[in-house]
Amino acid sequence: MAKKMNVESFNLDHTKVKAPYVRLVGVTTGQSGDKVYKYDIRFKQPNKAHMDMPGLHSIEHMMAENIRNHIDNVLDVGPMGCQTGFYLAILNNSSYDDIVEALEKTLQDVLEADEVPACNEVQCGWAANHSLEGAKEIAKEMLEGKDEWHQVFAE
Repeated sequence: MAKKMNVESFNLDHTKVKAPYVRLVGVTTGQSGDKVYKYDIRFKQPNKAHMDMPGLHSIEHMMAENIRNHIDNVLDVGPMGCQTGFYLAILNNSSYDDIVEALEKTLQDVLEADEVPACNEVQCGWAANHSLEGAKEIAKEMLEGKDEWHQVFAE
């Protein structure tokens, strides 16, 4: 058995998961009792496929901006370095159904968008590296697998 790592996802057997899925990674309780829920939102099958950077970059902007219109207390939406998904951190909301509903609405927003928010040199560190069409393709593919989001592992 491999040594237990400090990073939760390093302890996940990536050969056993089946994307797309939405998985609760863990819950951290703060000193005042607030809870941070961290989700693994996996768009692509690990080690088999990945999101191209311009599309990933654009869907990151769009998700980070739009998910906050559908659910409160979002702390962060951040891409995975492996380019297969995103982490979502949310405060004091333990409802998996709320997360899935907000994600679905957010991805619908991506499909309906006519621009990428904050896609300029003032608001973005690599403004030239965006693709609205790439983001829409990623969102469309993720939504097509919506019925499988709850199933993390292959049967």
